[in-house]
Amino acid sequence: MNIENVLDALKKVLDPLTGVDLITAKKVHNIEINGNNVSFDLIVNDLEPMMKGELNMRAMEEIQKVFKEANVNVNMVTKESLSAAGPKTEQKEEYKTFVQPLIDLSGNPLPQVKNIIAVASGKGGVGKSTVTINLALGLKEMGYKVGILDGDMYGPSIPTMLNLVGQRPGLKKVYGIDKLLPIEAYGIHAMSIGFFVNPEQAVVLRGPKLDGVMKQFVKDVVWPDLDFMIIDLPPGTGDVQLSLVQLLSVTGVVMVTTPQQVALDDAVKAMNMFMMNNVEVPILGVVENMSWFSCEEAPEKKFYLFGKDGGKVLAEKGGTEVLAQIPIVESIREGGDSGKPAVLIEDSPVRQYYLDLAAAVDKQTQLRNEVAGPTKVVKITT
Repeated sequence: MNIENVLDALKKVLDPLTGVDLITAKKVHNIEINGNNVSFDLIVNDLEPMMKGELNMRAMEEIQKVFKEANVNVNMVTKESLSAAGPKTEQKEEYKTFVQPLIDLSGNPLPQVKNIIAVASGKGGVGKSTVTINLALGLKEMGYKVGILDGDMYGPSIPTMLNLVGQRPGLKKVYGIDKLLPIEAYGIHAMSIGFFVNPEQAVVLRGPKLDGVMKQFVKDVVWPDLDFMIIDLPPGTGDVQLSLVQLLSVTGVVMVTTPQQVALDDAVKAMNMFMMNNVEVPILGVVENMSWFSCEEAPEKKFYLFGKDGGKVLAEKGGTEVLAQIPIVESIREGGDSGKPAVLIEDSPVRQYYLDLAAAVDKQTQLRNEVAGPTKVVKITT
């Protein structure tokens, strides 16, 4: 017996909270093997006693399928107690090869997702969903595992932009409970309220219902192991934004604006919400969309239809940088309408803009993670 074989056995046991296996969910720590004796710590925060017993039995069964003589001891622990104790010295280096030993105390219910990036704007019509889609696909082209959560409940655009209109999520039973499976398109996993309503149907939800849908999309969806989850937020500073920061440990926010003053005024308010003392979600940078227009006859000429340098002003106010300036190009609109985003089209004149944006977001995310720990889930009291 060795640690790697034990981990392979435990990959066949599902975590009741996330729906993925215990190893992907980062619930197994400090594996020790001594002859036929196998012991490990299993994080069981928020599990009922009956489910703890079920997990214990399934873990033992899977290990004993491989090693019939194994004596298995499962230590049920909390994240807090495990973090306080730290990984055992003699196991640290060997264990690090297979499982990240760091315990995330941020309260994030999606431990299998490494980075959660929210894409936000102050007002609608600035191209936020288009940026979200092309950013996600750009990161996918860089080799990352990516998912999209469509948080724009009133105007879900993701199904149209990924050519998924009319499709419905599948179901997966986890310990007898039905969980939703995200739909895959172009190699990324997506979930949207648009998968559950007809395209012409008005979505009428008030605060508590919005909060309930967001919770379902986080806790009742079997999200796979992801490097990035990109969340397309509705414009403004409403219930969905508050639900998001209360549910998830958001790595950072990408702000989208057009250069014009009217868009900038609202973008500043939206950005300031994430910078509030009781929220404190890092601003990774600003995307200035519709920065200029160039016609095919004179591509070297730039016409600043919505003004100039609005993104730079917003970045300065947030103490961050401009990640990208995206021009107005007809193929961007065509790609969104047809369900084949511009970044996927090899000869698209804007493909490189989005690939550069993805590289910039990746760089800013890595820098943010080097200097700070996970963002804590917000506790808001009224």
